[in-house]
Order: sequence, then C-alpha cells, then structure tokens
Amino acid sequence: MVAAGVLHFLKPKVYVRMMPEWLPAHLALVYASGVFEVAGGLGLLLPATRSAAAWGLIALFIAVFPANVNMAVKGIGLGRTPPPAWVLWARLPLQGVLIAWAYWFT
Repeated sequence: MVAAGVLHFLKPKVYVRMMPEWLPAHLALVYASGVFEVAGGLGLLLPATRSAAAWGLIALFIAVFPANVNMAVKGIGLGRTPPPAWVLWARLPLQGVLIAWAYWFT
C-alpha cells in the first residue's frame, strides 16, 4: 500500500488518466488518494492504528472504484499500451478482494 501510494507522487499522470471526466480537480484527487494510501499502509503496521487504517483503506478502495470502472470502459491502461480488455475488467472484482483483505485487519 505504501509503495502504491508513493507512485501517486512519482507518476501522477498515470493516475490522472484513470479519472472519470465528471470528477473535479483530478491532480488534487490523485495526490489525496496517494496520501491516504500511504497513511493506510503505514497505519496497518501499528496495532494501535490498524483497525482505523483498515477502515480508511476500505473507504479508499470504494472511492477509487469509479476510476477502475472508467479504465475498463475506456480501455485505459497504466502504461503506454493498454492491456487486453479482459485484464481491465478483471481488475474490478479485485477491489472486492482488497476490501476483504483490509477488513481482515479490523
């Protein structure tokens, strides 16, 4: 989670491309989600903050779901060449797996 969050700051254009047009302030949202991803990952390491961090990550996984749907619908990949459509659509159920994983820490 920490590494994925840091990537929001190192490669923000990749994440901005994922954003649905109807969302405002794409770059600000990319940075905000990066902060929450890093904070959630670090929070999982400490028993005192583990449950709160897990709930925060669950909220984050739900919040970024529209970007994942947008990627699948528009065929947007993370790199220059988009992956096959089935890969983008297969990422959607992965959000449920990540939510279940985070819930395990609550």
